[in-house]
Formats: sequence, structure tokens, C-alpha cells
Amino acid sequence: MDTSLHLEAPSHVVMVPTPGMGHLIPLVELAKRLVQQHDFLVTFLVPNDGSPMKPQRRLLQALPNTISSIFLPPVSFDDLPQTVKVETRVVLSLSRSLSALRGSFKALTEASRVVALVVDLFGLDAIEIAREFDVLLYVFFPTTAMALSSVFHLPKLDETYSCEYRDLPEPVKFPGCVPVHGRDLMDPVQNRKDDAYRWVIHISKLYPLAAGILVNSFIDLEAGAFKALMEDRNGTPPIYPVGPLTRTASTSEIASESESLRWLDRQPNGSVLFVSFGSGGTLSHDQFIELALGLEMSGQRFLWVVRSPHDRSANANYFDVQKVTDPLDFLPEGFLDRTKGLGLVVPHWAPQMQVLSHGSTGAFLSHCGWNSSLESIVNGVPIIAWPLYAEQKMNSVLLADDLKVALRVRVNENGLVVKEDIANYASTILKGEEGQLLRKRMKELKNTAVKVLSQDGSSTKSLAYVANSWKNQRK
Repeated sequence: MDTSLHLEAPSHVVMVPTPGMGHLIPLVELAKRLVQQHDFLVTFLVPNDGSPMKPQRRLLQALPNTISSIFLPPVSFDDLPQTVKVETRVVLSLSRSLSALRGSFKALTEASRVVALVVDLFGLDAIEIAREFDVLLYVFFPTTAMALSSVFHLPKLDETYSCEYRDLPEPVKFPGCVPVHGRDLMDPVQNRKDDAYRWVIHISKLYPLAAGILVNSFIDLEAGAFKALMEDRNGTPPIYPVGPLTRTASTSEIASESESLRWLDRQPNGSVLFVSFGSGGTLSHDQFIELALGLEMSGQRFLWVVRSPHDRSANANYFDVQKVTDPLDFLPEGFLDRTKGLGLVVPHWAPQMQVLSHGSTGAFLSHCGWNSSLESIVNGVPIIAWPLYAEQKMNSVLLADDLKVALRVRVNENGLVVKEDIANYASTILKGEEGQLLRKRMKELKNTAVKVLSQDGSSTKSLAYVANSWKNQRK
């Protein structure tokens, strides 16, 4: 191999996302910055979990030609039970793709100057390939420093306690973070007998082997957590806050759903509650009805992105529900007529970044996925925190208890957030004094987010440091 030729060639970064749009979207934004600000070439090697992966293909194929993608052959999960948790499938989608990944990676190293292999939070098993080709492995961690701290402390928690974490009598205290109850730790650690728990423990033990970890958050947002992680001399790799990395929608996406934006144009400033649970978030039928009635009862303006409930209706058998494709059919009878002029209900999708940046949007009822949370922060919109899965409960603890930019919903003994409480949350956040305080604090975070991404901002400098270290490698 002619290494002198490689030293003159553009530096090439290979990125490996595990399945899930929530992981891929911020990784794509990182790739864009490496290309636009630091003149890298980027190739995505995408493990295939056997699904059509249409959203992933659409997103990656729309990128400039300096960012290419290769979809690896689909892996089989025929040996797994139907009930297997998503985290198990995610980890196995990568580990079962290692042979194909090795072949594609080898071809890229022979044809270009590959300076780093960047994997997402579940991709640490690829470290064997990085070592084989003498390339540094970095982790892109798409969520909070608080969640990252929990990953590093999970092996110790596993050794210390024998009970389920939700049964711990006292909250867990990660260095530099607000206390978090065991029941609010990330979903895959909530059942220690499940394979997903064992896979998460396995992955967490590989984190110290990374050459560095890029985190989609910023110093001023989680100063305590970042300080503790950076000062940890006990095997923690270098930590680089590079966020907020948030997606910007294309013109075609905005145009295709412009009804939402046209409706917002007609509403008073700061008057609308935007309600959306993300691309993967659905409610039970009972909760869906409570939410509808709560929004109606509040008397507040709302823009609600609805998806069909994930279980049976009280008035229909399971198979009848499965046949219904229009989520509007699940709304309470007369709901659309009674809320006409007050709310807009949109099936499936709305241009979220444009909705959150619109002057009429006053608050966001959100599942607290970190991509959505950051989008709310960069637009200064306070949150009603309604976590559903993954690490969203931890995010809601950060948003409500630490940053104080969110109201967190309360679930009753039947696991429901009732309509009276929903109405109260909506009124409080849009019209109440507490809502004003949340909005003031969120506006401060918005201004800080702008600063950290400016030319001399901390996140810009952090990414530049990593980029320069990759470029200056000599083999």
C-alpha cells in the first residue's frame, strides 16, 4: 500500500449506525459538519436488521456525494422469539453483520485514507474491526451526558445490587447529575433477567476501550455531568461535547405537510401546544382517549400529530383495531367537531423543526426523545414531559428536575395520565406563572445553544479538536 498517496488524499471517516432513525439522524448531522467544516469524506456502513429500512435509505440517499452509504446484507433473527426486546435486535444486527462489515471496511481502507471508525451507542462490538485495521474507534453518543454516565456506572450497579433497579429504596446518584430513581433508568435495564439487559452490560463494558466519545449535548446544558466524566481517570476515554446536532428538514418535506404551518400562521403568538410522541411513540387506546379529552377540556389551542393506539379498543376486538389504518378513527365521537377552530389534528407526521420554530408554538408535549428535546431547546420551547421508552424517563428527569424547562406528567395507579391533569398541564404551561418561568429558562438555553455552535463556541471547538487529531494521524 502506498501510504504517501493516502496522506495526500482527503481524510475518510467510516460511520456505522445501528438500526433506528433516532440514532441515524444526529449521526448524519455530524457527518454533514465533518464534510462542510473540515473537508472529510464520510461513508456510512449500515447494518440491516431485515426490515425494508426505507426511511434510512431515503435520508442517506438525499445527502451530497461527499457522504456515501453502503447497506450491508440483512441479518436473520429467525432464531429469536417474537417477544425479544428491540435493544437485543439492535445489538445483534451489528454483531451478526461483522463479517460483511469487515469486508466493506477493508475495501474502503485500501481505496482511501480512513482515519476513524465512528459507531453509535450500541456499536462497540465493531472495535475488533478497528483494531484489525489499526484505525481508531470513536463512539457517537446521541443522547445525554447523564445517560452516558449511567452506561459507565452500570457494571458497578450490576455488581452492587441484586434486586431490580426499580425496587431500589433510594435514587441512584451519578457524578455531577441530579438523582434518578431506579424506575427511571433506561428501559433495557428494567428487567435483569432479559437478554437485553445482558447485552447492555456487555456493551457498557466495552466503552472504556473507545479512543473517544462524541456526545450530542453541550457543556452549558450538563456542566456537572460533563465535568465528572472528563475528570474521571478511571478508564473513561476522552469526552467531546459536540451538540446540539439537530436535523433541518428539506424544502420538499416542509411543502408536503404545509397544512400544519398554514394553520399555525393563523394562531396568536405562543398560543399553541404541539403534541407529538415521535416516530415510534404510540399510546394505549385508553390513554389516547384521555389525551383527546384532556386537550379538549383545557380549552387551549393544540396541534396534535396522531398515531393509532397500540392495543385493542374497549369497543372493538383486536383484529378490528388492526384493520383501522386512519388514526383519526380512534378519536372520541364528535371530538373533531367540538375542537374545530381550537385544534388541528394531523395523522402520522408534521414538520417538527418548522413547527417548533414557529412563533405561534408556545409549548411541546413530547415523549422526550433526545432529538426532540434538543429541537425544543434550540427553539426555546418549554416541554410537557411524557416519556414512553428507551432512555426517555432519564431525559425527562434532566429536563424537569435539573434544567427546569419541563413539567413532567404524573401517571395514576392504572398507568394513565388522566384528562383532568392533561388539561391542567396544558393550561399551566401556556398561561400559568410556572409556564412563564419554564419559558424564560428555555429561552436562556436557546441562546446558549446558539453560542456553543458559533465559530468560537465550545461544541464547535470540541469537534474541531477531534477532526484535527484525525487529520494529523501518521501511520
